[in-house]
Amino acid sequence: MIAAVCYQHGQPLVVEEVLLDPPQAHEVRVKVKATAICHSDIHQIRGEWGGGTPIVAGHEAAGIVEALGPHVTSVQVGDHVVVSLLTACGRCPDCLVGASHLCKTALPHMVDGRLHTSDGQPIITGIRTAAFAEYTVVHETQLVTIPPEIPFDAASLLACGVITGWGAVVNTARVSPGSSVIVIGAGGVGLNAVQGANFSGAHPLIAIDLLANKLEAARHFGATHTINGREVDTVRAVRELTNGLGADYVFITVGSPAAMEQGFKMTNNGGTIVFVGIPDWKTKMSLPIGITVSSEKKIMGSFMGSTRLQVDVPKLVSLYQNGRLKLDELITSRYPLAQINEAIANMEDGHALRNVILFD
Repeated sequence: MIAAVCYQHGQPLVVEEVLLDPPQAHEVRVKVKATAICHSDIHQIRGEWGGGTPIVAGHEAAGIVEALGPHVTSVQVGDHVVVSLLTACGRCPDCLVGASHLCKTALPHMVDGRLHTSDGQPIITGIRTAAFAEYTVVHETQLVTIPPEIPFDAASLLACGVITGWGAVVNTARVSPGSSVIVIGAGGVGLNAVQGANFSGAHPLIAIDLLANKLEAARHFGATHTINGREVDTVRAVRELTNGLGADYVFITVGSPAAMEQGFKMTNNGGTIVFVGIPDWKTKMSLPIGITVSSEKKIMGSFMGSTRLQVDVPKLVSLYQNGRLKLDELITSRYPLAQINEAIANMEDGHALRNVILFD
């Protein structure tokens, strides 16, 4: 099959023929039909998260089940599926208490690998999925069956960006109607946090970004107010929009320590700051402990929107089918795999919400 391989961090991906092993026990081979480009993929191929090479990234995908390994019971050949990075071993403490999205068990396809170069050299399975390729082999718990009428490009967004942003608001923070909400960063994840906050009845709902096109998109996705961080003092602007108090909830969807520290200043007493974006693993930040205690501000992380794949993705599909969730509007451009480097560069320039690689 053809895949986009990263042989050296920071260098263009090489689109070439590679080898894919058959699925093993509880594994499934999926013919990839669409893979969206997430900033996490870019972090990985730029070496910002460490790790080795060669590696095939890509983790936001949708496709058709083509082959089953032994003991697979949850999907059948021909099923249309969303392919996520989330796995569930079903045995670890997180899985047993219903937090399977936090499962860190290294499953065989993640450890042994199923990919090789044409001369047999192992290729790392990027972000548990390796979906910058015509086919992928994943654990069956990474798949959610979807109706065949759902377009693959829209469906691929449900694998990461949508569930991460929407879920941070709806599942992790559980924003209540009438709460004031700030979303810092109006990219693919941030816009879905805006969607989730709008769905939850937040008001005011304030989006902050540095790019005018993304702020315009945020208004289209439900933001009642937008702030351009290049043009004004964002903390002061937030205070003016929240009667001098700050917001009840602040979601930082970019991996920026400066944005995280700024978000703390925008939060009302007793409010909640939710870290959604993931920076470089070595990144640290500084917060005033005394003020944190005396103001009772709560700080929490949200990983993949606290998503339960088999519960939340079908709900989101239903909302999309009924016109209550925007997916198509998130896609800026579509590219063939041969143009993946162009699609990535367009994302890095800030011109795109989500670019999607389409396969025949």
